[in-house]
Parts: sequence; structure tokens; C-alpha cells
Amino acid sequence: QVQLVESGGGLVQAGGSLRLSCAASRSTFSFITIGWHRQAPGKQRELVAAISDTGSTNYADSVKGRFTISRDNAKNTVYLQMNSLQPEDTAVYYCTARRIEAVGYELKHVDYWGQGTQVTVSS
Repeated sequence: QVQLVESGGGLVQAGGSLRLSCAASRSTFSFITIGWHRQAPGKQRELVAAISDTGSTNYADSVKGRFTISRDNAKNTVYLQMNSLQPEDTAVYYCTARRIEAVGYELKHVDYWGQGTQVTVSS
């Protein structure tokens, strides 16, 4: 089992910044990919940013140039630096991670989610 614990959410004015942290109970090297999803009220969850085990990154178009994902493997922690925040960034942000695990006699992708942290951006 894997635990993902987020921190760093809060209330910020438009144009401000926040940094989210996700502490994993396993080495970040053990994940194929680790990153962040978000869910705004009345909307579906969406991928915000992710970083692979090779270090490649992927961002939603809406956050490119404003958000940066990074990984500290020594601390088993992933960060999401969010700059130039806008009211439409308001959502619950979830740390997510994917590993390959043996399930029975098969190797499968297994996804893990944190409990979420609220980010609220006021106009």
C-alpha cells in the first residue's frame, strides 16, 4: 500500500502563489508517474501536472507557464509550484501516483490518490 499526504493548500488572492507538497510513503522512484489532479465544484477531475520516473513532465494547457511540478527523490516528495493563480484554479487538488504491482499472477497499473487539499483563489 501507498499513502500520499498533501499539504500547502489555502486561500490566496488572484495573482498570488502557492506551493503544494505531496509526501509519499514509498520512494518516488517506485512510481511510473506521480502528479496532481484537481476537481472544481460541479466539474470532473482533471489532470493538472505529472512527472514520470524518467523526469518528463506533462501539464494541462490551462496551467502551462504558471505551474511547475518537481520531485525531491531524497524526501519522497513531489511539489506543485502554482504562480499567477486565478479564480478558475479554485479546486480540491489531489496527489496521484501510479505503480506497476503484482495483482495475483499479473502485473497491473495501480493508481493511488491522496485525501486532497483545498485551493481557493479569490478575485
